[in-house]
Amino acid sequence: MESMDYWRLCDELTVKQAALLIVDEDPSQNDNIENWDMARRPIGYEPAKTALIHAILRGDIQAKLVPLIDHDFNGVPCGDIPNSVDINNTILSVFSVKQFLKKRGFTKGFFFPPGEDESPDYLSKDNPYYAAKLAAAMGAWKAVSENPASLKGRTPKQAIEKWLREHAGEYGLTKEDGNPNEQGIEEIAKVANWKPSGGVAKTPGNDG
Repeated sequence: MESMDYWRLCDELTVKQAALLIVDEDPSQNDNIENWDMARRPIGYEPAKTALIHAILRGDIQAKLVPLIDHDFNGVPCGDIPNSVDINNTILSVFSVKQFLKKRGFTKGFFFPPGEDESPDYLSKDNPYYAAKLAAAMGAWKAVSENPASLKGRTPKQAIEKWLREHAGEYGLTKEDGNPNEQGIEEIAKVANWKPSGGVAKTPGNDG
């Protein structure tokens, strides 16, 4: 087994570690990379790091955000720097990073080892046992649970219903006049809702 493979044991990573793994570099061999000249840094590291930082600030990646600390002229800490991310201490969800990469069209490399199943056949319309409502419930659950920003100000059920309305045509959830079938959407949302007790979800990145 290669040394890089052991990083697959991690469910969480720092921003710096994730950026290095995106460009297929071992974080344990590049711990001081921020002290290197730009020309020495691995190709792709800077844009990968930048993309992760902005995704965290937008709420597109689940993270335990730690901002950078500002200092006065004497080097004394004097508060957080607004809209900043400490890449050494901010912790990312590996699952969330993978979903972010997929949305950007990145499906190869460290986070996507060969043989990983990405497309369950029971959700394929070619499957003779394909069930549209099941596929809609799975699609809505997956889309909302992987996109923390969609939960801002909404309960999971509300976010799921919104997604189902936007994709109603794909799953036969429209009426003859083309409008969404609200009854069908509500039934599917009840199945996909992982928080039936209700309540607005916490803002991503502020879960302590």
